Amino acid sequence: MSLSYTDELLIKELEISPRVLNFVKEAEAEVCEQFAALDDVTAYNQYKVLSALQKNRIADMHFGWKTGYGYDDPGRDAVEKVYAEIFGTESALVRTTIVNGTHALAITLMGVLRPGDEMIYCSGGPYDTLEEVIGIRGEGMGSLKEYGVTYKQVDLLPDGSIDLETLGKTISEKTKMVCVQRATGYGWRKSITVNQIEEMCKFVHDIREDIVCMADNCYGEFLDIKEPTNVGIDVMAGSLIKNPGGGLALAGGYVAGRQDLIEKISYRMTCPGIGGECGLTFGQTRTVLQGLFMAPKVVNGAVKGAILCAKVYEKLGYPVCPASSDSRSDIIQAVQLGDADAVVAFCEGIQAAAPIDAHVTPIPWAMPGYEDEVVMAAGAFVGGSSIELSADAPIRPPYNVYFQGGLTYEHSKFGVIKSLNQLYQKGFVRI
Repeated sequence: MSLSYTDELLIKELEISPRVLNFVKEAEAEVCEQFAALDDVTAYNQYKVLSALQKNRIADMHFGWKTGYGYDDPGRDAVEKVYAEIFGTESALVRTTIVNGTHALAITLMGVLRPGDEMIYCSGGPYDTLEEVIGIRGEGMGSLKEYGVTYKQVDLLPDGSIDLETLGKTISEKTKMVCVQRATGYGWRKSITVNQIEEMCKFVHDIREDIVCMADNCYGEFLDIKEPTNVGIDVMAGSLIKNPGGGLALAGGYVAGRQDLIEKISYRMTCPGIGGECGLTFGQTRTVLQGLFMAPKVVNGAVKGAILCAKVYEKLGYPVCPASSDSRSDIIQAVQLGDADAVVAFCEGIQAAAPIDAHVTPIPWAMPGYEDEVVMAAGAFVGGSSIELSADAPIRPPYNVYFQGGLTYEHSKFGVIKSLNQLYQKGFVRI
């Protein structure tokens, strides 16, 4: 049988084994029917974003520069109104000076919580980089623990759902905030769905209306027709170099929620008395808004790539989470390779699939904020952009690797192909 133009290019120019290519194509044929439902969600979110841009009368004048303090920056104000519209909230902060998702979450926690307050994570432990923000590990850095905020944790049930019964018993008179992390992080679990978040919010607010429900929405935007703030979450935070930036935002993060909470958080972001009234956007409103406009389609490609990744490694006999047939609430795909060298080889394949720095070899190293050495593959146009094709893994048993991103489905698929090709060439898998 003759090769297609694409197959010929992959085999002859990009040195993909025909066995690997055929194996991935077989897996793709088994999951392609799932893609139609994803396309409907994408279309809904595309028109939702378009509507928000139109309602807020976005114009070319919003792309201009301001200098100095950034007072009366129409572009900044317009971006924040668009985000509030899309997420169905009273207010939002969208700033390029928020350095990452951890920073957005940290100002959210520190802006709302006060000495003597108690916070509860109801989705198990938080993402590694938040442990030092909360004070679970690390000392002398101004963590919430050092400021007298106490932390409790409710682990998920064996089926991955929120343990509402234990959560109800854990809530006390001091409880000020209940937090949920939508994405898996470095855990081995399914992501928390919007329906589960809605159930949790109703449960908590029925106990006490004044408890703030907070969501870490990193990796979750545009996976559903609803966002956590549409179903009871009071405030949520995320990163612009993940889903909502669409691969175009150069930096930044966002917080969206109730007006009173956003005001408090803005005082932590800058300082008391200034809040969100100052702060340059450094001419980035165009890329932030254009990235947001592209985001639903970009997320669609990333989710399809994650499903393909799950199916390929399922067929090889590796444990994967979520399964290829599971519904998705983030763009992350975990594969349990069971071997540190295999994890590194997987990441080498992802790096070799990148448009930028494809010649670089990723190696494990002690990244700031992480307890274990981490290997990361990310040859991205925007440094560290997790909506672009990437993979990372803490070097610890059982040696799970976390695959995510791809600005197009074709690139995400190529990442799957290259990861498998590298494992095949190094003898970790037999096809």
